Amino acid sequence: MKETMIGVYGEWAATIVEDPPRLSFRREEWTDLETWRRVARERVLECLAQPDAGGVPEVRVHRKYTYDGLYIEELSWRLPYGPPTEAVFLRPENATGPLPGILALHDHAGNKYFGKRKISRTREPQHPLMVEHQARYYGGAAWANEIAKRGYAVLVPDAFPFASRRVRLQDVPEGIRQGLPAKEPETIAEILAYNEWAAQHESIMAKSLLCAGTTWPGVFLAEDQRALDVLCAREDVDAERIGCGGLSGGGMRTVYLAGLDARVRCAVCVGLMTTWRDYLLNKSHTHTWMIYTPLLPRDLDFPEILGLRVPLPTLVLNNLQDQLFTVPEMRRADDILQQVFKKAGAEGHYRCSFYPGPHKFDRAMQKEAFEWFDRWLRG
Repeated sequence: MKETMIGVYGEWAATIVEDPPRLSFRREEWTDLETWRRVARERVLECLAQPDAGGVPEVRVHRKYTYDGLYIEELSWRLPYGPPTEAVFLRPENATGPLPGILALHDHAGNKYFGKRKISRTREPQHPLMVEHQARYYGGAAWANEIAKRGYAVLVPDAFPFASRRVRLQDVPEGIRQGLPAKEPETIAEILAYNEWAAQHESIMAKSLLCAGTTWPGVFLAEDQRALDVLCAREDVDAERIGCGGLSGGGMRTVYLAGLDARVRCAVCVGLMTTWRDYLLNKSHTHTWMIYTPLLPRDLDFPEILGLRVPLPTLVLNNLQDQLFTVPEMRRADDILQQVFKKAGAEGHYRCSFYPGPHKFDRAMQKEAFEWFDRWLRG
């Protein structure tokens, strides 16, 4: 018997859901693409149980300036709940006319104190932890800045519950602070302690969201769609040429957003593509609570959420030594998406590449991602 994370129960649990699951486009009974998409999307949205995140947010511009050849705005907007969402907008300094837009989605990385700063740079001095973060995961690059320099309008929002949207220690009962003071972290040691606390707090957050009648991916989707509203509403953005992408937690958000919102004309999912079976048997212990949507595996395998966007252009980038997944299940996820796009007659609109190395979105991977965006958003 193969060892699994849940012991002898793994083999049984893996047989509960049939393969392909009941709403998979791979099943013979689904012959019309649009009929399948409508039914499957309705079911996914039902399972996600999105909260009401309001309409198009009213944006407040705090600062405007140029830096390293880019025009930059520091923005915020309010949702019906929580603190304001902060974001940074970047485009080439001398750009004219509406530009193709990119919603750049930051990663998780066990670091909730930071958000947009993980993948962007502004005129403010970089925090030492962000210098280290970009060196480890992004080849030293702020990828949002790098793609903006290629002629894109890029919006980088803080996600729930990171950075400006994070849970503050002063707002929770003393009994669950684990001895941490009710104040804002300032030193590196305090930030690291906060991140450790926030990692443990994920279980409380996930259970609380379920008790509230929603899901963590549902909250992500609702808030990312409001950020997409902000990007598409700008006069300097061509709302018919919008892409999104990100690494890890940003890749997971790409799966849900690009799979369920057709405004995303081109998608790049990095370092977050496998199957529900991989999470079930091998790797859920390496992942955040933020991925899981109750009951959805009965209807679609994980890659098929992203496959809901077929035939829109979709790129998946994986790492062969990624500690978060097993290679066989990453390859099976690739095969699933290949089948979906082939059945829709859109084989050329999907690509998956495997790179050597651990969990990352390095310069070589960025090159492929940027060229993919160029191909489909800039012609």
